[in-house]
Amino acid sequence: MGTQREFSATLIGALHQKDVIGHGSKHLELGLEHERGSMMVYLYLLATVLCFIHHGNAQEADDCFPTEWLKSLVISVNISKAGFHRDLEYSVYWSETDHDVKALLVQKMPSGVYMDEYQLETLRHDTGLEVLLDSKVDLEAPEYLSSGFTALVFLSGNAVTVPVHGRYHRPSDTHSHVTVDIQPPRLLLRSDQCTSILISTDSEGETPNAQHTVVEAPCTFRNESFCLWLEIQDLKGSAGVSLELPVGDSSKTTCVCVVTLLTTTLCCVYLLIVIWRHGTF
Repeated sequence: MGTQREFSATLIGALHQKDVIGHGSKHLELGLEHERGSMMVYLYLLATVLCFIHHGNAQEADDCFPTEWLKSLVISVNISKAGFHRDLEYSVYWSETDHDVKALLVQKMPSGVYMDEYQLETLRHDTGLEVLLDSKVDLEAPEYLSSGFTALVFLSGNAVTVPVHGRYHRPSDTHSHVTVDIQPPRLLLRSDQCTSILISTDSEGETPNAQHTVVEAPCTFRNESFCLWLEIQDLKGSAGVSLELPVGDSSKTTCVCVVTLLTTTLCCVYLLIVIWRHGTF
């Protein structure tokens, strides 16, 4: 009888323990489900915030160069002074904006002219002019032994003046001057406030400024890194300039050579006579 009672008590205790474990498992499952639900809510909120941040950045980049603002861009290129030493005068105008705008002019130069890199370096220290040349320029070579180059002109304001010099051309017996044509520069824009460059659309969903392209170019004059720039096409006032340079008359080559040789000979003879008379041997 005592043994039967002990067995019943043991059985009841086991069943009670199983009940407790079952309830504990249910509570654990409910806790895990609650935790998973909270995690999903947090992930959803994080994705929503990131979506708004991305949209804000894209909108900010898009607002940097809106279509109407791009239509206000005007560029002017003039050449001043006379002879072989000239000045290229650039002016770029745009309407007011609430962020900084950096402008870069990409000027392709023909073989008939050159820029003096040593003069540019002096002007950089004296006036802040920043011009980057894409290759070494031979200052002494004539036009027919030279090649063209590209100059990157970084604007610190709306206007800049860059000195250029004409090269000596091959003599001609048909004309006394030669015309050197300088193509209009390419205008590139960027802003430090833009994380990317987007081209906006108008109210009808079209891209009226789709002719503008995004290109890579040096961020600054120091050429330490590259940035994305928006290249503007079909600028108002965009036109090339030209300059006339004198050339030698090839029909007078014989006369010039004879006179030069005769003058040199007479000078040498005169020097020899003076040395013979007054020199000490």
